[in-house]
Amino acid sequence: MSEGENKVSPTKNFFAGGFGGMCLVASGHPLDTIKVRLQTQPKPEAGKLPQYTGLYDCAKKTVINEGFLGLYKGMAAPIVGVTPMYAVCFLGFGIGKKLQQKHEDDALSTLQLFNAGCLAGVATTVIMAPGERIKCLLQIQADSGTKKYAGPWDCAKQLYKTGGIASVYKGTGATLMRDVPASGVYFAVYETLLHMAGEYQGKARKELNPGIVLTCGGLTGIANWCVAIVPDTLKSRYQTAPEGTYKNGIRSVFAEIMRESGPKGLFKGLTPVLVRAFPANAACFFGYEMSMRFLNFVFPN
Repeated sequence: MSEGENKVSPTKNFFAGGFGGMCLVASGHPLDTIKVRLQTQPKPEAGKLPQYTGLYDCAKKTVINEGFLGLYKGMAAPIVGVTPMYAVCFLGFGIGKKLQQKHEDDALSTLQLFNAGCLAGVATTVIMAPGERIKCLLQIQADSGTKKYAGPWDCAKQLYKTGGIASVYKGTGATLMRDVPASGVYFAVYETLLHMAGEYQGKARKELNPGIVLTCGGLTGIANWCVAIVPDTLKSRYQTAPEGTYKNGIRSVFAEIMRESGPKGLFKGLTPVLVRAFPANAACFFGYEMSMRFLNFVFPN
């Protein structure tokens, strides 16, 4: 590892993280739409098939009924929020790393990287929770047969009008429950994989080829969603339900899913999310690393 490899710049992390997040949304939103629709589809009547039997069936029906752009429903909300969200996420990770370094060149253990990632998860929830709420509502509204929301801004206005800021931020606790441990795993796995690749090849981080970065980023995305899928299912069901449906919050959602589908119901949407996880997160970390290399070149100090 070259001199200065462990130096942390939260400011550069902020800008590079924002660009990486844009790359993630652009590449992964269609499968995210399928994931949410599978997670929130109603329980079928006795003897009848569910609305969607799986990933392919959901994608086919969406394209037939709404056109190819139907897979991009709700994308405006995460695009608008993704730059500050991922910027804050990577900023939080940078600050978390810096807080644990006694000296600027100190390498961090896997546990310390996990702790820094957990801080990043907390930092992003303020932006993530309302964006997730709006995105999920827009993604499923086509299934209801009526167009209740004209777009992200209209959705936010209607939520605020009917339930105030609490309605806009509905599901914040569930978002924290998902993002804190998942973000810890996210960053710990990525940094560890990249470090192992560098050690194996005898190269500094900035010398690793794009293929290594893409592979490490893709595997990181899979690890992240293996941790996040259960709380994400609970969050999606809770955030898209009519007000008053679940009086005990996430506990009521959990009880309903277990009663209707058993443990497997907690993993609805796992297939599309894992299919999406590799390319989307490969794109995210590739965008992040390329941005960091550019920023380090332009602003070496």
